[in-house]
Amino acid sequence: MKKLSVLFLIFISVTVCSQEHYDIVVDRNGTGHFRNIQQAIDSVRAFNPAGRVTIFIKKGFYKEKLVLPTHVCNVRLLGEDKFQTIINYDDHANINKMGTFRTSTFKIIGNDITLENLTVENSAAQLGQAVALHVEGDRIVFKNCRFLGNQDTIYTGRENMRQYFVDCYIEGTTDFIFGPSTAWFENCEIVCKRNSYITAASTPQNIKYGYIFNRCTIKLADDVTTEYLGRPWRAYAMTLFMNSSLPRGIKAIGWDNWRNPENEKTARYMEFNNTGEGANTSERPKWIKLLSKKEAEEYTVENVMKGCDGWNPQAN
Repeated sequence: MKKLSVLFLIFISVTVCSQEHYDIVVDRNGTGHFRNIQQAIDSVRAFNPAGRVTIFIKKGFYKEKLVLPTHVCNVRLLGEDKFQTIINYDDHANINKMGTFRTSTFKIIGNDITLENLTVENSAAQLGQAVALHVEGDRIVFKNCRFLGNQDTIYTGRENMRQYFVDCYIEGTTDFIFGPSTAWFENCEIVCKRNSYITAASTPQNIKYGYIFNRCTIKLADDVTTEYLGRPWRAYAMTLFMNSSLPRGIKAIGWDNWRNPENEKTARYMEFNNTGEGANTSERPKWIKLLSKKEAEEYTVENVMKGCDGWNPQAN
């Protein structure tokens, strides 16, 4: 009897603690506060003075086209299971001529947002650009998430905004990580589904840091044999692969100038201390910078992400 009482108290304690962590619960089956994620986002008070709001999303398939607006800040969206908590839509650029930037499954514009243990997917047929994640906010963290799509899977959509991806899975076909933001990818798995280009940064000339991939693993689908690390969507594109695994199939030259030799004068493409058959730099063109150990010391999360406010996503 005493043992049962102790177990009951433990159960109550765990249940109460669990409830205290979740301000809002979303469940497709109707047991939470809302059945849809957008309803939960819309319920958050504008510029909430009470501090961080945690939205817990139970396992389920959420067929939604989400927008998290500018006035929704300091929110954590936590999935119950990254493989079974799926946000999905299927727009592509050639549906009613909507263009690339209206195709996203999830558009994040507010600041100080964390996504964790979620899948964000654009399942459109390969008939045009189809964005899964469109992110314009600042100080955005993605932990243990999956981003599924084909062309243009992740759009980092505003210059001088900072996004941090850690332990994430990202797949796509062409230019599937693209845009002007400053984004750090830590220990992510990047899967290329077609002979094409991984990145298409458009870093502005006045922004020092663009895309940094650190301790990432690049993988190629079985039928992929020729892959570029990136091409410059705009002239001053900045991308660095360091301490990462690059497989056989990465082009010997590594990078492309997007059919414009003038881009070779301005694009900021770098590599350091990568491994795997694709990391052989002996045939890289002269306009690609191979960092020395001393030069690579500059590229830390603290330096790249700090901005004017000293933000460090690893300290959160």
